[in-house]
Amino acid sequence: MEFFCYHRDRPGSLPLRQELGEEHWSYMDRYEERLIARGPTFADDGETPTGSVHIVDLPDPAAARAFAFDEPNQQAGVYRDVLLRRWHNVLGRTMWDFPGGRTGGNRFLVLGLGPDRTVDLGPAAADRDELIAYGPLLSDDGKARLGTAALVRAPDRHTARAVLAPDRYAVVEVHDWEFGGRR
Repeated sequence: MEFFCYHRDRPGSLPLRQELGEEHWSYMDRYEERLIARGPTFADDGETPTGSVHIVDLPDPAAARAFAFDEPNQQAGVYRDVLLRRWHNVLGRTMWDFPGGRTGGNRFLVLGLGPDRTVDLGPAAADRDELIAYGPLLSDDGKARLGTAALVRAPDRHTARAVLAPDRYAVVEVHDWEFGGRR
């Protein structure tokens, strides 16, 4: 089962996040073979972390909750909240398989959140070349569609936002994002 996990940073938690860097990396190393995508989100300045995205393949919702809530930054209070949802990997690949590579161009996390639970028609074929990861956010049982999460390379936020169908979501968030992992 695939899960989308987005930890949002607590304001003012950057020093603690930096202090726990190696603990976070070591924790994520344990899941390296299960990760579909990962990486931090940033404030408008492009430098201040605002959160951390992990898309991971785990056996069940209980394992996903353990993954999200046992993470060292979560345990220490770096994060203010966690969005954890089942997810379906529409593209069938990991971020490391993205043909555009790790660098070059702007990268964004685009979240479309309910209440509309109708099926999103998905990205146009032309848009797929710029998608790093894409899929619906689902309930724990996988039956209810709660939104969509996409990682996309785009020239700007407006273009990134256009990956999701207009007027299909109550809220759409666009965050600066970059490929994660040890440098």
